[in-house]
Amino acid sequence: MRLRREGEERSAQRLAQTLKYPHVDLSKTPVSVEALRLIPESEAREAKLAAIEVSVKKVAVAALDPRTPQAQKTIKNLEAKKYQVKVFVSSLTGLEEVWRSYRFVKAEAGEITGRVKIEEKRLEELSGRLTSFPAIQKEISAIDFSKALPVAVLETVLGGALSIKASDIHFEAGEKDDSKIRLRVDGLLHEVFGKIPKKSYDTVVSRVKLISGLKLNVHEVSQDGRFTINVGNKEIEIRVSVIPAEFGENIVMRILDPEVTNIGLSALGIREDDLVIVYNQISKPNGLILNTGPTGSGKTTTLYAFLRHVNNPEIKIITLEDPIEYRIEGVEQTQVDEEAGYTFANGLRAIVRQDPDIILVGEVRDLDTADIALQASLTGHLVLSTLHTNDAVGAIPRLVNLGVKPSTIGPALNLVIAQRLVRKLCPHCKKEAKIDSGIAPKVKRFLDGLPERVKRSDYVKYKIYESGGCDKCNNFGYKGRIGIYEFLKGGPEIEESILKEVSEVSLRKLADAQDMVTMQEDGILKVLLGITSFEEIESTSGKIEW
Repeated sequence: MRLRREGEERSAQRLAQTLKYPHVDLSKTPVSVEALRLIPESEAREAKLAAIEVSVKKVAVAALDPRTPQAQKTIKNLEAKKYQVKVFVSSLTGLEEVWRSYRFVKAEAGEITGRVKIEEKRLEELSGRLTSFPAIQKEISAIDFSKALPVAVLETVLGGALSIKASDIHFEAGEKDDSKIRLRVDGLLHEVFGKIPKKSYDTVVSRVKLISGLKLNVHEVSQDGRFTINVGNKEIEIRVSVIPAEFGENIVMRILDPEVTNIGLSALGIREDDLVIVYNQISKPNGLILNTGPTGSGKTTTLYAFLRHVNNPEIKIITLEDPIEYRIEGVEQTQVDEEAGYTFANGLRAIVRQDPDIILVGEVRDLDTADIALQASLTGHLVLSTLHTNDAVGAIPRLVNLGVKPSTIGPALNLVIAQRLVRKLCPHCKKEAKIDSGIAPKVKRFLDGLPERVKRSDYVKYKIYESGGCDKCNNFGYKGRIGIYEFLKGGPEIEESILKEVSEVSLRKLADAQDMVTMQEDGILKVLLGITSFEEIESTSGKIEW
């Protein structure tokens, strides 16, 4: 099929050259629904053309052969309506893709705004019924996909996802009638339906692309967009990613509920003795604070909590993000725009000239961004950013690998945080586990080996729990997530070590000397408090070496 399509495009290019018209590949060109409205579908199909873009009184028309009488008639009709018509030559397959978009032309213009309104009554009904995976599965299974409108399918899925606090919705294309929907809850994916007919699945995909502002007729390249759901008094952003797959297009919809990040520092799961470190570092007027971890480990939520804690009318905070996921009142947030040249590096240069007190840079990705962030932290700014490394000590070698001079890192660095998210045991169904005779001495040795700053009295009378399963947690045994952390402080010792030798071995020795509690150790402490399980800690941080 791909070879046939390429052959058609070559033929269209040759005809365009012969007729001295420009060629357009409709598989890579956005098509405006407003432009489609200018020519009735029946007329467009008969003339083998389509209006693909309109701006004031200028319209672009793609035609299989502009010389045919039907095509000439349609073009003249547009000109008679005072449109300036620019004609392109396209392939028939490309036009057929465009004609499929006519099913959206009858939609009211208000529906195509990137804003989806779920009626409050409808949302309450969905939220009231779709409070569990079985309820969502039952609701979707009852849908007659041959008759259901795609917006009704989306309402059901979105309503269920919001009710059970899913972070992502996955639409995955199957070979025939086995396309599926999965929801990610507390970091894990769960299938809610796996038998969507191919035709219905494609219709839902088109609907998502339409409301996300994506190209309806483009299927062979990845696309990113977003739309908004109005729920009561708040707006929830849905970030959409579409990629081509073997049997169609796959969609991931990230649900950006502002309530998720609207939490204080204590709710993050940071221990009191580590909070002392955090408060001390974020109160400094300058320096660099780096938060490390993989995608989805909660880095942004943590840094936003830092900003909320220090935010007040007397200081200026500017962020540079890609993209802006959540809005913070009182903070000036800017977004990277690669096409406009507003990259992390260029944007950071511009931000420094705005006289901010605190700067949040979404991610340090390259040498330019790292250098500017470090220089900003050395010249009177507190800079917060993220970096992809496995642990806190790995951040410094990572900066050196990017090309940063070791002599710059030491004086600038205030704090490096590493974090992961672990699932919390459901408080309604967790069960006290029998403590193995071999565990008690291991726990005692572990507690004895912790730094003095850790309050041991909180863990002496510990109990260990295991997951159960109930309606409130969808029988998963876990409900919600919490962070596990480690903190590496900057200072003269770190600076001296970096100048001598930038190795993880030497940095680990310094981390031990400054009484750092590792992520895994922090996780074990949360197990002893009954918050999570050993299995969850090991799945996140590796096997526990007692």
